[in-house]
Amino acid sequence: MSIHTERVAELVQREVARILQREYANQLQPMVTITHARVTGDLSIAYVYASVMGDTSEKRKATFEQLKALTPEIRSKLASRIRHQVKEIPELKFFLDESFQKAKRMESLFDRIQEERSRRATDSDDEQTGESSRPD
Repeated sequence: MSIHTERVAELVQREVARILQREYANQLQPMVTITHARVTGDLSIAYVYASVMGDTSEKRKATFEQLKALTPEIRSKLASRIRHQVKEIPELKFFLDESFQKAKRMESLFDRIQEERSRRATDSDDEQTGESSRPD
């Protein structure tokens, strides 16, 4: 990616995040965070990655679908904000970024592994102590 496309991607990420925060925070519940954006070489398409915080997968997906439905409106607002900085306003394509949920799941799995190892170590210590304290 060239420096220009990187700058446009950063601009799109920052401005879309601001638009969502200031103008759609009440409509998009739970919270939506723009985690990354990248732009094609010809600047015609911006791939925008959004993380949705929520209790359930269904709730996150419903909010993401709502975000996708708002795409034309968001692009229009983006155009009014960046029209003096780019020649053409890129088409927005949103993707659900579930890296936070995946990291949370991995952390949970690591915690379970650690608990299991601790439990096994304790059980092993108890067995060794029990065996050596038995009278012959």
